[in-house]
Amino acid sequence: MIKNLINLFFPKVCYACHNLLSDNEESICLDCRHDLPVTNFHFDDNDSVKKMLYGRAKIENGTALFRFEKKGNVQRLIHNLKYKGHEHIGFILGNWLGGELKTLETYQSIDAVIPVPLHNNKLKKRGYNQVAKFGQQIAKALNATYLDDVLIKISNTKSQTNKKRFARWTNSNELFALKNITKIENKHILIVDDIITTGATIEACVSVLNVAEDVKISIATMAIA
Repeated sequence: MIKNLINLFFPKVCYACHNLLSDNEESICLDCRHDLPVTNFHFDDNDSVKKMLYGRAKIENGTALFRFEKKGNVQRLIHNLKYKGHEHIGFILGNWLGGELKTLETYQSIDAVIPVPLHNNKLKKRGYNQVAKFGQQIAKALNATYLDDVLIKISNTKSQTNKKRFARWTNSNELFALKNITKIENKHILIVDDIITTGATIEACVSVLNVAEDVKISIATMAIA
């Protein structure tokens, strides 16, 4: 009765379609789970992520869980994650992708997972890095170390969402710095982020991380645009 009363005043809704959730559903309804545009890049040996970065950043492997579509359910999920305080979405997506990657030999060699960082000012304002739980769950699935004290953001830029492609690329240069470099030397690193669009942010991160000795880098994101 108490649970029903709580649901009456604070109904649980799907973060993708905003329909009411049933008792056996959590955060994302079953219909949306089945309809979300998964890429299956990592299962199909699809190198779309590597091609996006070709000639700009050398990576071992690259994947994205979903295809990003304007006004689609993936956009609504990530919007709720980034701007509505629903950090648990990152946990769910990290479990999802991590559970798939751990079955693949190419990702079993990952030593550490590193999130694309937020600038301290933005982190304080939002209260969390939207890819933190995503990365933590992937690290757990791969028995890898989660490192959020290696790659840091040193320039506080405005949201890249509505900027044109060239503007996003130029504004992503030299935004990051490296700390505790010995933690990633001779390691295979997995960089995680929410969306890869032009690849400029990932390119900047790879450029900085490559300063470390004998480092290998792979990429995993929630979505690809």
